[in-house]
Amino acid sequence: MELALAIDLGGTKFGVGLVTRAGELVDREVVQVEHHASGDELYEDLERVVVSQMHRAQEHHGTTPLVVGVGSAGPITKNVETVSPLNIPQWREFPLRERLEMSTGLAVYGDGDAKALALAEGWLGAARGVDNFMAMVVSTGVGGGIVLNGQLLDGESGNAGHIGHVIVEPNGRRCTCGGRGCLEAEASGPAIEAITGRPPTQPTYEIMVRTGRLVGRGVASVCNLLDLKLVCVSGSVALGFGATFFNSAQRTMDELCGLEFSRKARIVPSRLGDEGPLIGASAVGWRGLNRTVHA
Repeated sequence: MELALAIDLGGTKFGVGLVTRAGELVDREVVQVEHHASGDELYEDLERVVVSQMHRAQEHHGTTPLVVGVGSAGPITKNVETVSPLNIPQWREFPLRERLEMSTGLAVYGDGDAKALALAEGWLGAARGVDNFMAMVVSTGVGGGIVLNGQLLDGESGNAGHIGHVIVEPNGRRCTCGGRGCLEAEASGPAIEAITGRPPTQPTYEIMVRTGRLVGRGVASVCNLLDLKLVCVSGSVALGFGATFFNSAQRTMDELCGLEFSRKARIVPSRLGDEGPLIGASAVGWRGLNRTVHA
């Protein structure tokens, strides 16, 4: 059995797992992000579960991982040479790729977490067989990955798809990026708690509807801009809010996607659930390894 060591780096937790060539997640561990820790201490926490999963690969699955795949909250530089997640201020231009190579002795390939999710959704999820779609995460942060004509968009620096920084509330809340009224500043978990005084795990009906409406507003702009008919959404906020969130987002899209080509654009939950981020990280790793082999 061939395995990739998959790493998902979010704003509140780091996930590490083992994923087969077929996209089956066979093992995983999670460590919470300690926001009072230093950058090096955070990496030590990550390294512990990385080493633990490498031992699991050998002792329980009888093999050694072939590659490391990473999906990281951004911004990032190409191939996660450095990462600067907005919700992890201790990591600014943190040399993640080099550190992971030293810890594992393996080749490391990385991308943005929502871009990794887009690979997973196109591979095994709700966008399987679809050539034009967006995948997005609504959780501690809000991110996106866009596939056009079957190709994942990278952009100049590898950060294409940052729908979390599309403005949905002019003169709204200040965002960690420096802007105002960004989708992330209005609809992420920390934003919801700041606005309501309640954790996103205890939402009112009104906040679920509002969050869906704002996500639908941002998504409609992207669908109109890029001629998309499908958006797949994951993340603890979106999936936790469930049908109320998705129905509100869809109603807003129906109102705002009035062009002939964007009419009937749909927003749907990820089919991969909480496994999606690690499956996506593995897809980044397998893609990098395949490109190296065929270079």
